[in-house]
Amino acid sequence: MTNSSDAPHLPRSAPIEAYGKGGFAFAEMSHRGSLLCLPDAIWAWEVTAPEQIDKYSLHKVFAAANAIDTLIVGTGATAWVPPAELRASLKAVHVVLDAMQTGPAIRTYNIMLGERRRVAAALIAVP
Repeated sequence: MTNSSDAPHLPRSAPIEAYGKGGFAFAEMSHRGSLLCLPDAIWAWEVTAPEQIDKYSLHKVFAAANAIDTLIVGTGATAWVPPAELRASLKAVHVVLDAMQTGPAIRTYNIMLGERRRVAAALIAVP
């Protein structure tokens, strides 16, 4: 039996079609909980609050950094200032971090994805 974090929900990127009620809809699928959207897959993400965002929770982003220029972080319903150490760690692998509430993060991610930009998103689910 595989752990939910061992297998992606979708083996490619896709725009987020809807969000709310603790989850997301994308590619004719739905998911309850937070999401990590990488260029090659969409994964369940265990983070439920911005304070949990760190190098460990973003390890898949660091592993895929050579395919990512921008990481959009959707912080749920609250604003969050990323720690300088996390920004510096991402900058060291040439990834720019842009944090905002989840709604604007999804819109930004979808636009950048549509422009075929090298983008990833870490999205905290909102009620």
